[in-house]
Amino acid sequence: MRRGLQILLIAAILFAFYFLGFGFFGSFGGTLVSIFQTLTVITVGMAIFMENRNPSSTLAWILLLVLLPVVGLVLYFLLGQNYFKRRKFDKKAMQDQKAYELIDNNTLHAAFDLSEFSPGQQKLLKMSHKIARTPCSMATRTRVLTNGEETFSSLLKELKMAKHHIHMEYYIYRADEIGREIQQTLIAKAREGVEVRFMFDAVGSLGLSKTFLNEMREAGIKIGIYGQVRFLALSSRVNYRNHRKIVVIDGNTAFMGGLNVGDEYLSRSKTYGFWRDTHMLVKGEAVRSLQIIFLQDWLYVTGEKIIGLEYLSPQLEVGCSGAVQIVPSGPDNESRSLKDIFFSIITSAKKSVWLATPYFIPDEDILTALRVAAISGLDVRILFPAKPDKWLPFLASHSYFPSLLEAGVKIYEYEKGFLHAKLLIADGEVASVGTANMDMRSFHLNFEVSALLVQSDSVRKIVEDFERDLHSTKLIERKAFMQKRIVVRFMESAARLMSPLL
Repeated sequence: MRRGLQILLIAAILFAFYFLGFGFFGSFGGTLVSIFQTLTVITVGMAIFMENRNPSSTLAWILLLVLLPVVGLVLYFLLGQNYFKRRKFDKKAMQDQKAYELIDNNTLHAAFDLSEFSPGQQKLLKMSHKIARTPCSMATRTRVLTNGEETFSSLLKELKMAKHHIHMEYYIYRADEIGREIQQTLIAKAREGVEVRFMFDAVGSLGLSKTFLNEMREAGIKIGIYGQVRFLALSSRVNYRNHRKIVVIDGNTAFMGGLNVGDEYLSRSKTYGFWRDTHMLVKGEAVRSLQIIFLQDWLYVTGEKIIGLEYLSPQLEVGCSGAVQIVPSGPDNESRSLKDIFFSIITSAKKSVWLATPYFIPDEDILTALRVAAISGLDVRILFPAKPDKWLPFLASHSYFPSLLEAGVKIYEYEKGFLHAKLLIADGEVASVGTANMDMRSFHLNFEVSALLVQSDSVRKIVEDFERDLHSTKLIERKAFMQKRIVVRFMESAARLMSPLL
């Protein structure tokens, strides 16, 4: 907080001198401040340069500092510094590493034969296991939950059957109709003696009131708040968000995917209308990975270390098809596991790559992989919302479309409502579903979690949903897209310059 006030004070002084210095404070004072400001911008610019960030991110920050020095300095100190990330997340990374090693060293799953998978799929599974640090499982059953109605009805049903514990983690949780219904279910289970731990992100769930939370605390529910600070606008923590959506029940059943908790996810919002999303019910061995992820997040937020077989001994499912792996990612993981796995899925595809995302702000690796796949003759399709929920990412996303359209990528605008599903499908046999968007924030800044599915029955359901969604879309024609007004194209290009910072 002190650092935040210092930043505001420095910014206020710079702002005053910058706009008033030459007139009100005199030319000499204005000259001194101009020199100080220039030296500060150069120093910060050199610091950014020496951090060896992604080139596009480096250029975006330096450009912002040059064009808007005062604004750029404030934003850098609040959002751009890697110091906070290193200081806060290095410890979490070490703790997580030990927990993930526990999965491998004391795993419940039996060794399985990869021979049933193609050489490319074998390579993908081995690579994902190595960089994600979680095991692949053939003793896990999954069920795709299409949209809010199916997701929340299944969630409430499973919550009401809880006997030992409920662990819940969301980025956005609203105290509206569905939020209240789930809250009352949690309170009822807590009063029955079930252990209930409820965690949410301070930025995403900013609207949750103390009254709402106190009702839960009074029933015995433990509350964990990620990124809690006194003044969100003055803290660099707001740039690192816990975007995960995880529910674990009795260590045997879990939910994960794209849906937060709010009435809009049930298509009850007049603003968004129909809400298209994908969630997943998980039973069996992979629940253990989701449990570990939750418990490590809980340890980081509350300091409470939870161990015991009652939390980490899921019942193995038998007769399951394909393999399932839970893949966590976050600023504590420098390997960028999700981005690397997405890249591998795209580059290992033989026939098709289908992608659905509400935000499309890829880095050069992903963008090139998609273009090359299309140029090579693969069926590359991107499903994207026709209307935005956030204008800046929406405009930035459109700036990437021309090069993709030129390469032969088919881009479809979803017109039925708002598309929020986060899906990547290759050859109709490999899929990823989870919380991560195809953007730099999900790759580098947010805590995310996705499930990698290979030859699973759920992949076929995901493919069916994607094909059905195409009936509610309009294909973007390259010629018409390039004829849009110059003002719109300028806004898209300007937004793209900021895309590494979004």
